[in-house]
Amino acid sequence: MSESPVISVFGSGEVRRGSSEYETAERVGGVLVELGYSVATGGYGGTMEAVSRGAGSAGATVIGVTCRIWRSGPNEFVDRVIETADHHERLRTLIDMGEAGYVVLPGATGTLLELAGVWEMVGKGAISARPIVCVGEYWRPLVALIGQTKHKATGYVSFAESPAGLADHFRRI
Repeated sequence: MSESPVISVFGSGEVRRGSSEYETAERVGGVLVELGYSVATGGYGGTMEAVSRGAGSAGATVIGVTCRIWRSGPNEFVDRVIETADHHERLRTLIDMGEAGYVVLPGATGTLLELAGVWEMVGKGAISARPIVCVGEYWRPLVALIGQTKHKATGYVSFAESPAGLADHFRRI
């Protein structure tokens, strides 16, 4: 598959193979490739691995953005590794690579940081407006909470009930 616009996908490294969360993330990778996009993830395990696996199975070259300060290596489904010096450079690289947008899966504080980072940058105009789509309901309470203070901010984040729903937010190319 030739290089196509990249969607960066954020999610948890704690999700295990065989779980419903892993299967959902794997479908996310496949759906994004079917829509015509390349996929970048944090490159490690959990949902990052699952998205990479799904995208690779659909024929994409998978990009993994890793971090030199962490000891673990990229997951086995990453084709192209971009190694960064630290967590801040890693996040900035994933944000910059997501020229076509972002997909956010359930996660913990690292995923929260990624969501907040792209949300703030789009909201402040530091990067051009592009889709930020959360899969499932996991982040909906947080988005609603932020909306109580800054209603306009909720307009930057959308939700897809399932991986198939990503087609409603990202045009087929």
